Amino acid sequence: MEPVRVEMTRGDVVESVHAVSLVVLDPDGTPVTTAGEVDRPVYGRSSLKPAQAVAVLETAGADLTDAETALAAGSHSGERRHLEAVTALLARHDLTPDALRCVPDLPLGADAARAWLATGHGPEPLAMNCSGKHAAMLVATGGDPGYLDPGHPLQQRCRAAVTALAGPVLTASTDGCGAPAFATTLTDLARLPWRLARAGEGTTAGRVAAAMRAHPWLVAGTGRLDTVLMTEVPGVLAKSGAEGVLVVALPDGRALAAKVDDGQARALGPVLADLLGPAGAPALTAVTTPAVVGGGRPVGGWRTRWPGGSPADSAE
Repeated sequence: MEPVRVEMTRGDVVESVHAVSLVVLDPDGTPVTTAGEVDRPVYGRSSLKPAQAVAVLETAGADLTDAETALAAGSHSGERRHLEAVTALLARHDLTPDALRCVPDLPLGADAARAWLATGHGPEPLAMNCSGKHAAMLVATGGDPGYLDPGHPLQQRCRAAVTALAGPVLTASTDGCGAPAFATTLTDLARLPWRLARAGEGTTAGRVAAAMRAHPWLVAGTGRLDTVLMTEVPGVLAKSGAEGVLVVALPDGRALAAKVDDGQARALGPVLADLLGPAGAPALTAVTTPAVVGGGRPVGGWRTRWPGGSPADSAE
């Protein structure tokens, strides 16, 4: 299948074009819409954090509240309350941010980064967007400094959780934060939100899904696609990943996984807006189809070109 083409226009000119590979599952888990190369290996990156959070909760040392579970499954913007929450989680288990083994970084959000720098701080592990996941992993392993080793029992549980909730791991490498990164097909990656959304209340996967929906701000942050989606559209479960990856469980029972071939995450919003249709709240417009401005005023926009003409027409 051809990918979905997302065009950004400025005036009458198509200024940029992004190709998006996509799989949509219907409520019974059958792929009904595909675009692009959906069976090649794709690193889910941070979209796999909910599965890793399941592995953390199933580790004997894990002791997380629901809010901390959402933080563990998230990629926070590094706003003040995010960093306070990570620090508090560590402190509750007699740990400090010095124990984190994620790479030093600035907060992910531009405003948060400026606020962090204004306090005299620079790149630090605490400010890195994955520090919530790393804090949870530290807690689960009793502060073991070797928790990132691919052979560590926790990382073996993470791999097993990805396999159980998504599908077979085709290859593995190292994620940007230093944790193991797992690749599956895009079709299998779509099964992760589909299974999470259907997990029972008494299951660990169900607990992770409920925590993310209850605390969407801890999953991402102010103005972020994941947070706005879960805040504005009841029933949505969403998690983005680096290099233009997104997994979503939709309110109508469908689930999807998308990968922007050139890694530009801005192409995800227009595709998602098409799939949400009338279910998309007006408040989503700013994150799904942000204004293309020139001189401070709108001068362009976004349009999608689906194989077959529309999401419905592209169903197989």
